[in-house]
Amino acid sequence: MTTTTQRTAVITGATSDRGIGITTARRYASQGWGVVILDLDGEKSAKVAADIGNEFNVPAFGHEIDVADESSVNAAYAAVKTEVAAGILPPVGALANIAGITSPVPFLETTLDLWHKVMNVNATGTYLVTKAFLPDMIENGWGRIVNMSSVSAQRGGGVFGKVPYSAAKAAILGLTKALAREIGATGVTVNAITPGAVDTNIRVGSTDEQEAAINAGIPLGRNATTEEIAAVITFLSSEESAYLTGTTIDINGGSHIH
Repeated sequence: MTTTTQRTAVITGATSDRGIGITTARRYASQGWGVVILDLDGEKSAKVAADIGNEFNVPAFGHEIDVADESSVNAAYAAVKTEVAAGILPPVGALANIAGITSPVPFLETTLDLWHKVMNVNATGTYLVTKAFLPDMIENGWGRIVNMSSVSAQRGGGVFGKVPYSAAKAAILGLTKALAREIGATGVTVNAITPGAVDTNIRVGSTDEQEAAINAGIPLGRNATTEEIAAVITFLSSEESAYLTGTTIDINGGSHIH
């Protein structure tokens, strides 16, 4: 796969030790990308970025972000823009919208506050971060946006998150397709991935029985690794993926075959 030292990848939700985000950031860096780590904890974001930058000898930057808050998103974008303008980071060429939350609460027990929280972090967060970073990609005539949806959006749940999570992740699929169609001539592609069960911390609180039931519905009989998800994200950010836009890439071990 083609590597690059001329572009930066921005990754949201990338500080969890067992998360897809941090694994994806490391994979970008291993391929020569500059990396930007954006997460709620600015201090940890900076440390993770520094560690990755030092390990792979690439430019790296970390900053706090609340993806559901427009002012926080704009402040993070401005901080990245400053680093690019100063020549510390290469121009942003890829955005991986990975930040997200789930909720196992049954529908009739869901409060409006919980509904808004799950929708805001997953769907609105994807919208806000994309809106902030997209104009520079369009101006540069090249960009890759990869949005994190879920098999839950396709199956109507059945993994861990329930109705609000499925609805939010389904909204991301609609956003991805519509935006890809709208900006197709700009040189920027927009794609989504729909992982199934992944070995991360997002299902904290799940029981052994729940985990066994999830695996029983997967033909491959196991969770995905974060490395397997990161490999698809970085491929969708590559030169080789140039003719893919508006697509949904399933990474679910066969739990949803359609």
